[in-house]
Amino acid sequence: MAINYNLSKVYALSDNDPEFVNEILTLFVTEVPADLEQIKEGIKKKDHKHAYAYAHKIKPTLDLMGLNVAFEEILQVEAWTKTEGKKKEIKETFKSVKNQVKEAIKEIKKDFDL
Repeated sequence: MAINYNLSKVYALSDNDPEFVNEILTLFVTEVPADLEQIKEGIKKKDHKHAYAYAHKIKPTLDLMGLNVAFEEILQVEAWTKTEGKKKEIKETFKSVKNQVKEAIKEIKKDFDL
């Protein structure tokens, strides 16, 4: 029921093409979790460049999917990578992003039969 995501930007981008919308959703459901794992690895290994690359990669997707809080938090992750902060400073923020994406994916799979 679109509680954890908002597809208005997706529909606007696709001119309400249901096939295109489905492609975007499928990519989100399949690729973003893997990208989140890469960010987690980067944080764990204190590889700030690695974490930044994947945070930067999913940033527009979070915006497109209407995950506004997760989008703001991924900006914080990016900022953290630039200042090369300590792990404990970003762990909770990252966990929040991951949980929001997880909830959105669960909902999308149910709503769109993916």
